[in-house]
Amino acid sequence: MNWIGFTKLIYSIYGPGMPDLEYIQKLGLLAIKLGQVHALRIDFLSREKCQQLAKLYRQTFSLPSENFLELLKQKGSKNIIDNFSNIEKKPLASASIGQIHKAKLKNGKDVVIKAIKGNYKETFKEDVNNLEGLFKIIMFFYPKLKKVANPLGILEDIKTYTLSELDLTNEIKGRAKLKSIYEQLKGSIDLSKLDFFNVYKELSNDDVLVSEYINGQTFDELLEQGKLPYDLLLDLFLVHGTYMFVAGTFHGDIHPGNVIYSNNKLYFVDTGSVSTVTDKIRKGLFHFFKALSNDDFKSSAGALQSMSEKELTRADYSRFEQKFFGLYRDFKNKTVSQISLTQKMMETIKLGVHSGMEFGQDMFPIIRSLMYMDGMVLKCKSDAVLLKDMRPFIDSFEKLI
Repeated sequence: MNWIGFTKLIYSIYGPGMPDLEYIQKLGLLAIKLGQVHALRIDFLSREKCQQLAKLYRQTFSLPSENFLELLKQKGSKNIIDNFSNIEKKPLASASIGQIHKAKLKNGKDVVIKAIKGNYKETFKEDVNNLEGLFKIIMFFYPKLKKVANPLGILEDIKTYTLSELDLTNEIKGRAKLKSIYEQLKGSIDLSKLDFFNVYKELSNDDVLVSEYINGQTFDELLEQGKLPYDLLLDLFLVHGTYMFVAGTFHGDIHPGNVIYSNNKLYFVDTGSVSTVTDKIRKGLFHFFKALSNDDFKSSAGALQSMSEKELTRADYSRFEQKFFGLYRDFKNKTVSQISLTQKMMETIKLGVHSGMEFGQDMFPIIRSLMYMDGMVLKCKSDAVLLKDMRPFIDSFEKLI
């Protein structure tokens, strides 16, 4: 994807018509990932556009069944197909990278087979390099962009988690890492809603993953049908917040297509990208949100300063603090539809940077997580006052932090 393709992509997303999913897919994997990032931004895109872009989570171009079987023969372990009594022809899902089919092992176990659909790695890297070149030119003429939004940092974040997802053995490793943290923390905080499905390592490799079949629906499907209970979304906040704020290690791509709900349990899928943050960012963000939830804007401002690599002088901080108070003047008791938490966070970081603060690159994965969660609330319960509803969880996190 060159700069012309990127310009057309942005126009397809933000222009007057509906996003052209076929065109976005033709632009390549990077374009699909950028489209997915926008799918929950109902705060600045129409609901109809978000619903259209959300199809990129699980309804991308799929391979015909005979091609999928050929793909398994080419990329799977030796004689892999001999292990199955049946492989369903119609895919359960076809996401940006992998295609998933339900199957049955000869021992009678129901499983799903996920296979990488194509040779994405080199073209994806080339697209990222092209876009990096464009952003470098833009930032040469507008250097403040690097400090405020840092498109290169955002692009590097997308590159990191996408390349990790292109090796399915990382999904096995990521699942094991998340489960290990779960085992360590489950006695200290209520993680009873979370569960983990089995994987068949002996049948899996870089390009093929065989795992237990979970009969449920993704959060994306539930949101689309208007059937996602807000309480269930809060359960996800408790679980994912524990990983982010307590462990500092979390699912790196927590969009609603990557969470399955089945039999009163939550399951993470596509765990190939597991992100980590430093203690400085982890604790700083926790104290930032804790203070916001209590309308303590003075402490919130201090928490933002604590995350900066550069400490402001007393005079600079005083000027920043006054602007911060102005930014949050109307924030108290506002619903997510009235004030987007994601937008407010970006405005806050922008204010901090313009005031002289400097933030590390590990801010991007956690902000992206918060953006996805904020977007889910907007689609699920737009009149929610999210930070008020999170107070009990914040109290639970604080005991462990």
